[in-house]
This record gives sequence, C-alpha cells and structure tokens, in this order.
Amino acid sequence: MENSFVDRVQIYVTAGNGGHGSMSFRREKYIPNGGPDGGNGGRGGDVILEASGGLRTLAAFKYRKKYKAGNGGDGAAERSSGKKGESLTVKVPVGTVIYDRTTGQIIGDLSADGETCVVARGGRGGLGNMNFSTSTRQAPRFAQGGSKGETRTLVLELKLLADVGLVGFPNVGKSTFLSVVTKAKPKIGNYPFTTLTPNLGVVEWKNFDTFVIADIPGIIEGAGEGVGLGFDFLRHVERTRLLLHLIDASGQEGRDPVEDYQKINAELARYNQNLAERPQLVVLNKTDLIDDELLAMIKEEFSDLGCEVFPISAATGKGIDALLGRTIALLDEMPQAPPLFEKASEEEAVYTLKDRQKETFEITRAEDGAYVVEADFLDQLIHSVNFDDWDSVGYFQRRLKDAGIFKKLEEMGIQEEDIVRLENIEFEYFE
Repeated sequence: MENSFVDRVQIYVTAGNGGHGSMSFRREKYIPNGGPDGGNGGRGGDVILEASGGLRTLAAFKYRKKYKAGNGGDGAAERSSGKKGESLTVKVPVGTVIYDRTTGQIIGDLSADGETCVVARGGRGGLGNMNFSTSTRQAPRFAQGGSKGETRTLVLELKLLADVGLVGFPNVGKSTFLSVVTKAKPKIGNYPFTTLTPNLGVVEWKNFDTFVIADIPGIIEGAGEGVGLGFDFLRHVERTRLLLHLIDASGQEGRDPVEDYQKINAELARYNQNLAERPQLVVLNKTDLIDDELLAMIKEEFSDLGCEVFPISAATGKGIDALLGRTIALLDEMPQAPPLFEKASEEEAVYTLKDRQKETFEITRAEDGAYVVEADFLDQLIHSVNFDDWDSVGYFQRRLKDAGIFKKLEEMGIQEEDIVRLENIEFEYFE
C-alpha cells in the first residue's frame, strides 16, 4: 500500500520581476517641450510560505513543484508608477523547516499556526527617466529596467510537533505502548526493519493536561550518519521535550538492554549532541516475560548509569500509570524544546536585493571567437538604455567600465573590432 505520509520534498520558487521604468516626456497643448515624466516600475511580488494547522503532510508538493509570484507593472507617462506584483502565499504544515538547497542553510522554521517566511523576494522596480533629470541633463532619454525576482530551490522538511518522543530499537514495543496510552491505531507486528512512518497520538490521563506523543520509527545503528533511513527518522525527535527510551527487558531477540540503550544514545549524539542531552526516562518494557530477580538486576544496571527507570508491560498495562504520571510532571516543569540547529540570520537566509545588485560577471570565449559577458545585472541595464541616444549609450558604457568589464576584456587580450556579446546584443570593441 502506498504511504501517504510525506515529510521531505524539494520545490522551486520564483519571485516576480520588477517592472521597467518609463522613458517619457510631458507633452501638452501649450507645453510642447515638457520635462521627463516617466514613472517607476512596480516591485515584483514575493513568495511566502505560511504554516497552516489544517495540513498534516507535505503530500501536495509531490504533484506541484514550481511556484511563481506576479511581476510588477511597467511605469507609464505622467509619472504613473507600475502596479506592484501580486505576492504568492503557499500553505505548509505547522512544523515545516525550510532549507536553501544550494547553501544548506535553514531559512525558516514554521512552528506555529499562521507563522510566515519570505523565501523569495520580488525584484525592485526600475526608475523612470524623471529620476535622472539634472541641471546639466534635463532630458534623459533612458530609464532603469526592473530587476529580476529571486529564484531558489528549497527543501521542505516536516518535523512532528510532539511533546514526547518514543525511541528505541525496532520491535521493543513502541507501537504497542502508543496504542495503549492513546487512541492511535499504529500497525503492530514483529517487523524486521521497523515501522516506516512516525505515529502520533494524544495522551489523556486521569484528567491531567493532555500531551502529544510520537512513536519514532526504530533507530538502527548508523542512523546518526544517515545509514538507511536514519536522518529521516531522527529529524522527528528534534522538537520533542522529553524522550521515553523503550528497552526490551526480556532479551527475547538476544539483545542486551544496557548495550541497546548505549547504542541508541550514541546514534542520537552522532546526529546532534543537543539531542542526546535531551531529558530521558528509561522504560523497561516486556517485564511480564521475566522474573523479579532479573528485573531487579537490570534496574540496578540502569540506576548505576544515572537513569530514571520505569518497568512496564505494554501488553498488560502494568507500570504505565506510574510512567505517565512522571512524564506529565516533567513536562509541566520543562520549557519548549530549544532549537537544535542555528538558523541563518535574515541577511544570510534570504538573498537581499542589495546583494543581487552587486555587479559580478563572467567572460568566456564563444566558438566564433566572440567575448561573451554574463552577469545578473545586464538584463536590467540593457532595459535601461536607449541605444539611439548618445547620452543613454554613454550611461551604458560607464556602467560596464565601473563594473570592471572593460578591464577584464583587455586582460583577456581583446583587440579592436572584436565582437562582444551581452545578453541578446553584440557590439564591436573599440578603445
């Protein structure tokens, strides 16, 4: 049967482009030679992710991967500004963490209903020619092009919002325990590899405040290094405030309880040291299958390690009341779980428009010998220029010179009349 639980997807977001500034002059019946009145372009729309309590998985993103905001409108005559592009808001489940696919940085952690994160910012609108008028240049015949909106590849991860996480090796009884203390109906059986998706349930115990508990899929050795589905499992433990570490006290499968405990904690530490330091209660399950003398020996071994131990039998219900009582008492004392990974700062997290205006470029040689200049700012610059006007062309050349393009071409050995190609235009080089 196909599994409907989706907790990791990759999507592509594109903010709207800024509108181009207008190149226009005031023309009225009695003012035949009015000044420049070209309006500014509108700003492009942003792409925003918003947490919604009504969503439970990221399944919708399996079928739709690309999201684009609206472009800003172009400026017009009579100082008319272009319309701002429409922003796009995309709903995601509460508990979604947003990563930049390229840098790996966390750019958003939407842990509350209604919380938002701007993941791609719209391009700036270009300035109309009315902004370039000076005492010596009263009739500028150029305007500024709008800049492109940000395009990003994002990874969305859903991390379950549970107060308590159940951890332990496969088949120690976590699913059975969850079914006993909640109304959840997990699949239960002796699976050789473990349950493949987390199960979530709400515990309501003796009229005390409820809490959410998650049966985290069984952790195997090497999980902390991503072996098997290790990272997929461990990410769901991150938000929990308290861990219930279930141990098979019966040794039915030939496992040593203390050794299992140490191995699981080693995997937690390998994944994230903060996670390994999260408070734990050791829960010795299947105690109905062993005698009191053996149980006392196992309890003593864990007590020597400084563990708080609770013997239970999920099958018979023995010891569960004492465990839940202590769990609720601890949760009442605990704050929300601290973040395990530092988020990127706002400046690091989102490529600011200022950063994208930096005039970096790359020059290569084409097969026909032309020098091909590639740079993010060229598209905006070319839209700014009226190539039939010497004043406008002079502005264009100054921008190329200030960016260092001419100097780089000379270093590469360009000769007079060699072809230079920028975007969709070509020109011959002359010193």
